[in-house]
Amino acid sequence: MVFSRSLARRTSLSSLPVLAVAVLAGCSSEPDGQPAGAATGSTAGSAFPVTIEHAYGTTTIPEEPERVVSLGYTEQDAILAFDVVPVAVRYAFGPEDDVFFPWADEAAGDADPEILPRAEVDPEQIAALDPDLIMAVTAGLTEDEYQTLSAIAPTVVQPEEHIAFGTPWQEQTRITGEALGQPDRADELVADVEEQIAAARAEHPELEGKTVTLSGPAYDGEYPFHTSDDTRTRFFLDLGMVVDPALDAAAQSEFYGTVSREEARMLDADVLVFQSGSAAERAGIEADPVLSGLPTVTEGRSVFIEDEDYAALQFASALSLPYLLDGFAPELAAVVD
Repeated sequence: MVFSRSLARRTSLSSLPVLAVAVLAGCSSEPDGQPAGAATGSTAGSAFPVTIEHAYGTTTIPEEPERVVSLGYTEQDAILAFDVVPVAVRYAFGPEDDVFFPWADEAAGDADPEILPRAEVDPEQIAALDPDLIMAVTAGLTEDEYQTLSAIAPTVVQPEEHIAFGTPWQEQTRITGEALGQPDRADELVADVEEQIAAARAEHPELEGKTVTLSGPAYDGEYPFHTSDDTRTRFFLDLGMVVDPALDAAAQSEFYGTVSREEARMLDADVLVFQSGSAAERAGIEADPVLSGLPTVTEGRSVFIEDEDYAALQFASALSLPYLLDGFAPELAAVVD
């Protein structure tokens, strides 16, 4: 069997199953004395009040937030992009005492936010933080959870037109910018990253029109795949690749689906990308006789995405995407050549 093009390991990340991220009382100060969570834009305060429409109605933010809670599993990047440091961040994966990844380290500075548990939302813990804004675009909240949190502070979830965990990074950036009173900065961020994506797409025309399947280790005897509506898959779509429509149909409008061992051939594509959150996950994929027998694998058209590139893909943010374009896009193109 041939599992081609492993990424060079940059650092070791703690394991988190591929689907867990998506199926998933501090106040530090800025160097100038500004409280963590406060917007630094000089005109941010003049933007308020703002009202944001979303899946559960509308949220009005009366004034510039100073204590922002990052409740989504990968929410912190979108907030940090506006020079706003959250007072609390929900843990998703990686080192349990560090919720900022390399591409966000400069924006985060020496901030030390409270780390919220991954498993569940504790309203009392949130209330104790005394937030004036709760950002939950990537939290997958139920409407009941939203109502509870909204009684604590203005809470923003995903737009109505997108499934949970399916909001494109461009929209999340603009929603966050609006909530923080920096809509112009949001447009600038989106334009800058889209320009970088366009450059990478032009540099790798061999990816255009190629089919891609984003998968990972089996769970309970089923093999996962991510659909065109998943934020991670959109990275590949932005580079000109496509997902087999049969996979999108099989997922029934969800951001991911699974296939049985007997149906595993549905994962076959021009390129098969295996997400691996740990050495053990990679070993499990490589040892799986069903996956190792797929034509994409035996013909050397599979690739592992690991370590910080794996993390950058989970975030798929205005901060992490340039990092991913630099580190992983060339590896992906090499598989097609």
